[in-house]
Amino acid sequence: MSANALEQLKKFTTVVADTGDFALIQEYTPQDATTNPTLIEKAVGMPAYQSLLEKAIADGKGGAGSKEERARAIIDRLLILFGCEILKIVPGRVSTEVDARLSFDADAMVAKARQLIGMYKAEGIDRERVLIKIAANWEGTQAAKIVQKEGIQCNLTLMFSLPQAVGCAEAGARLISPFVGRIYDWYKKSTGKEYTGAEDPGVKSVRQIYAYYKKFGYPTQVMGASFRNMGQIVELAGCDLLTISPNLLGELKASTVKVEKKLDAEVAKKDPIAKLPLDEKTYRFLLNEDAMATEKLAEGIRSFSADIVKLEKKILAKI
Repeated sequence: MSANALEQLKKFTTVVADTGDFALIQEYTPQDATTNPTLIEKAVGMPAYQSLLEKAIADGKGGAGSKEERARAIIDRLLILFGCEILKIVPGRVSTEVDARLSFDADAMVAKARQLIGMYKAEGIDRERVLIKIAANWEGTQAAKIVQKEGIQCNLTLMFSLPQAVGCAEAGARLISPFVGRIYDWYKKSTGKEYTGAEDPGVKSVRQIYAYYKKFGYPTQVMGASFRNMGQIVELAGCDLLTISPNLLGELKASTVKVEKKLDAEVAKKDPIAKLPLDEKTYRFLLNEDAMATEKLAEGIRSFSADIVKLEKKILAKI
């Protein structure tokens, strides 16, 4: 019997589960897991995770500060509780996200990253098993530059363009998450065209970033994210990591389509892509020139911020 597509993919790429649902993580046996405010907000609405929510509230209910400050502290506690449970299942790392409302304050993101790592340490979790997720805007890259030097590993998320990727690599980020599906969504809506295979703009973006990193020797890992279909995943076989939602993990597991290595570090080193000199002014200008990246980055920060607010309201109602 031939191996299913998920088993084939795991030969070339580290598979990461894009979910906060422990049962689904156990089912697909990924190396790592990644969460975001949307996934956590969704998970705490499920009966299976009420005990974690109640524990976080119990732990933080009597804390100092205003009701709103206590609610934010409870959210941090909840993120750590989810992360600790996930790390009991996966052998690798979990990504835990900084509050998206801090995305334009590098100092605040640095402080939050240190705080979250400290909370994991208090639970006996080594920092090597945690990636702190930060938005890949200019402020995010500067926050990552500081904490990476302290041994706090970062996952720069909401990645839509090469300038963002270069900024993250120059900052020494451990990992980036280019959003394949959201890039595809924008181009499909903008042009009215359907994109498949290697012509998919999201796939092209990840391939370009991957080639740049390998050619110029950056150790930052590339983790394709936000997939809309199995075809996008198959086209990126060989990428350092791919974080995949449970429904697409299920499709891969049920499929016997042949998966071949499409991205190769040695081949990428021969890519003709040119070095991109980057300072803050150049970064901001190039990002502004890219309508898709500008719009999707802003939209992503708004969306993650809104989901944190939803979670905060649920907690405020309980305390």
